[in-house]
Amino acid sequence: MSAEATNPATPGPVTPTAHRRKSRPRIDLRRLGRAALLGPAARDRLPDAISHVVEAHRAHHPDADLDPLRRAYVLAESSHRGQMRKSGEPYITHPLAVTLILAELGAETTTLTASLLHDTVEDTDVTLEQVGEEFGEEVRYLVDGVTKLEKVDYGAAAEPETFRKMLVATGNDVRVMSIKLADRLHNMRTLGVMRPEKQARIAKVTRDVLIPLAERLGVQALKTELEDLVFAILHPEAYEHTRELIVDNAARADDPLAEIADEVRAVLREAGLQAEVLIRPRHFVSVHRTSRKRGQLRGADFGRVLVLVNEDADCYGVLGELHTCLTPVVSEFKDFIAVPKFNLYQSLHTAVARPDGQVVEVLIRTHQMHKAAEAGVIALGNPYAPPSEEQADSDGERADPTRPGWLSRLLDWQEAAPDPDTFWSTLREDLAQDREITVFRPDGGTLGLPAGASCVDAAYAQYGDDAHACMGARVNGRLATLSTVLQDGDTVQLLMGQDASSEPSREWLEHAHTPAARIAIQRWLAAHPSPGEAPDEEIPAASPRPPVDGLTVRPTEANAVVDQPGATVRLAGCCTPVPPDTVTGFAVRGGVVTVHRVECSAVARMKGVGRTEVEVRWGDTTECRVTLVAESFGRPHLLADLTEAIALEDVAIVSATVEPPSQQRVRHTYTLQLPDAAHLPALMRAMRNVPGVYDVNRAQHQATAP
Repeated sequence: MSAEATNPATPGPVTPTAHRRKSRPRIDLRRLGRAALLGPAARDRLPDAISHVVEAHRAHHPDADLDPLRRAYVLAESSHRGQMRKSGEPYITHPLAVTLILAELGAETTTLTASLLHDTVEDTDVTLEQVGEEFGEEVRYLVDGVTKLEKVDYGAAAEPETFRKMLVATGNDVRVMSIKLADRLHNMRTLGVMRPEKQARIAKVTRDVLIPLAERLGVQALKTELEDLVFAILHPEAYEHTRELIVDNAARADDPLAEIADEVRAVLREAGLQAEVLIRPRHFVSVHRTSRKRGQLRGADFGRVLVLVNEDADCYGVLGELHTCLTPVVSEFKDFIAVPKFNLYQSLHTAVARPDGQVVEVLIRTHQMHKAAEAGVIALGNPYAPPSEEQADSDGERADPTRPGWLSRLLDWQEAAPDPDTFWSTLREDLAQDREITVFRPDGGTLGLPAGASCVDAAYAQYGDDAHACMGARVNGRLATLSTVLQDGDTVQLLMGQDASSEPSREWLEHAHTPAARIAIQRWLAAHPSPGEAPDEEIPAASPRPPVDGLTVRPTEANAVVDQPGATVRLAGCCTPVPPDTVTGFAVRGGVVTVHRVECSAVARMKGVGRTEVEVRWGDTTECRVTLVAESFGRPHLLADLTEAIALEDVAIVSATVEPPSQQRVRHTYTLQLPDAAHLPALMRAMRNVPGVYDVNRAQHQATAP
């Protein structure tokens, strides 16, 4: 069955959220299961087993029609009757728990109905046709979308196609992904009886793809708990140390957060501003990151003060009073109301200093902003319902808030990706991006791009394949090269050539940061090889490199050079391929095969001069060596902090170089040995989290002639 289980009595990674949910006891799933076994309720009343779901749903949607929930529960309970989870609980407890998670976040009735039924088509005799006849086409579509995701194995070979389907399903209706995330959260909560290696495998997939998707969909409540559960499984020692820090802090007699909260209440009360002031504890991973960043933690580091008001204008009123009556830390101020994050998040961030030197972070937002911050797209209700007047745009068409820029971009380039492996590696690179920027066009439109994007990326985001004719750009009114890295809020005017023979330059690949730009450029270069270009650099015959573990070489035509087990191969320095990159090879002098990523610009050049391509594939060994380039602002102890972040990811540093600072910016190049290639996105995220580091990328070197 699709859902994993464990015995609730077995110690497992369920404690990370306990410190922030003390006032609300966890639902007794065993009691719900016993209620389910008593059989369906009478048709004129709601079953007792879904009373918690109904209570949570009514809190957000007091006028909702509850009949679909009753009928969905009756069908799910009768269909799953006799099926048990590995913990011995009735299986119905799983869809109930998933539905409760969504109900607490404010999901609308259609989503909850589909959630109750999400395993019926896969695990019982219920058909999609029956679901459609009984509950309508919307519920049928959502159940079908979740079922398709569940049917695909999460093994290494299946992952690319799994997440391609997941992405398409998300793009068609984000509620499919909402159900999937809640389903994964409950399974992660109850993962304890699985074998350690299976726990680790599920946790890694959750870390690399599902958590970034939850971040991009704005569902912070799910994202933070998933992070803590993954942290407990993959880093048990660090998790236990963090837990001890939280427990020790809770036992302290003084609480600077509570004291500041009282001061804030007094200031706002005197100013006549109605506000709710709460203490918001940091989750485990946040505490861990803060301890790595600041070293010894003090009481104020374990949480933030949250101020909730009714109107947008009140947010700025609260900010003014706090900055007037308390000591603000001006450098900590951020306005995500005027410029929301790409995942619907809005809030004012500031910080105030206490007399003892402790700094307390303060978040200011409306109640509606808080709901959106916690639940993201789930808080939108039914995004496909007929729009109200204020939801329609000037043309009378509905604006779709569930298709943010990053999702539209992914949907566009996944169609252009030549194969699942290219899609998979590019997806993980894109999801590793921590933030998005917004740049403005002269016509008043905007482009959403990942941080670090260049004018090349802006050109392909705006014009698609027509960007091949781009000749230059103006950034904030001044002429700029296409390699210029854009900043949030820049205005970009792209200068397009009128000549139909205009073509992209190979050098653009060095500056292309987005999948759409890279794929479009590579596709053009592959279709327009330049004859006579020099092949990739070749190593001398007298100094062949040793074989690379984990790589199998197979000839596409007869050859005594490579048709041997353990043939000598070399990973090309121009593109530093690692598993699971799709790779190809070329025989070079000295009986060596040089291996490139298929999208490497050297591949097109070597094909263009008639070099024979050799088929290569990765073997079972996933250990790999990769070169990463970190771009940062200069500051004391930066090198030490970066190397510590790398070491904490269990990655060995083979070599490191630091270029002299230029305009207060420093470029670090690391050659690293990874025990598991799949850990590369997490390593890059950890390096980007080091203060002062603004970008980390795979090294791209220019291929030279022999």
